[in-house]
Amino acid sequence: MSVPADSPQWDLQGQARPAEYQGRKCLFLDGGGAVLKDFQLRDGVVDVDVATPASRGFFGIQFRVDGNNAEWVYLRQHKSGLPDAMQYTPVLNTGANWQIYNGPGFTGAVDIPKDVWFHLRLEVAGAQAKLFVKDMDTPALVINDLKSGVQKGQVALYVLTGATYFSNFEVRATPDAPWERHLPPMPQGTLTKWQLSPSFDALARNLERPPSDAINWQDVEAEPPGFVVIYRYREAPHLRVTFQGDFSKRLEPQPGMKVVYARTMIESDRDQVKKLLIG
Repeated sequence: MSVPADSPQWDLQGQARPAEYQGRKCLFLDGGGAVLKDFQLRDGVVDVDVATPASRGFFGIQFRVDGNNAEWVYLRQHKSGLPDAMQYTPVLNTGANWQIYNGPGFTGAVDIPKDVWFHLRLEVAGAQAKLFVKDMDTPALVINDLKSGVQKGQVALYVLTGATYFSNFEVRATPDAPWERHLPPMPQGTLTKWQLSPSFDALARNLERPPSDAINWQDVEAEPPGFVVIYRYREAPHLRVTFQGDFSKRLEPQPGMKVVYARTMIESDRDQVKKLLIG
């Protein structure tokens, strides 16, 4: 299915509109998205041409979008050639998890052309996916384990920031592949049983004081390789940032900040000294 830039099948959100760029009819996105209406994809292939004059940004493809959850693979112009020029992250309860998921299967180096058209292809099969950038024979990023858990959903073009143009969009469904998770091993000695507090307004609390035992703690399990992914259980905070004009203020309290407490119990059969690794 080929979807032209001016097709009514696009649901344009935020800074998104049909445009013409370098002689092509295309979609312009800059802090916006273009969601394909009336279409659900489980397994398939997404092809699109991209051009970006921006020196900094985040642009890419969201797939299996289901409400507040999705998969997202994107490129960063300002990271061109660096080990994290492209990244895959699950979107959980509206939150991207790029801080957690790094390394093979999540990030990779690729050269991102500036101000010229180049091709992206995304192949999705079961719990795996491959992203091709310019070279359609060798994948630039192989995603061995898709993390959101969503097996079917919408497809969208999405740009967090940085002017980007998309043209020649095509999507093709393929037969469903077996759903096989490729989980990393859980390191020996990992603390897997945790409890999470509710989400609190961080600006209304004294963060130097521990929470009361009277709150409702939720039992959760760490997932390989040992992460407690809080966005699986709590909606991501939506900050109203005040540091756009002065980045040095980014560590100051921001309206909308939330705090979640995590706790676990360690039982020892004797007095001993152990090294605890957190992070």
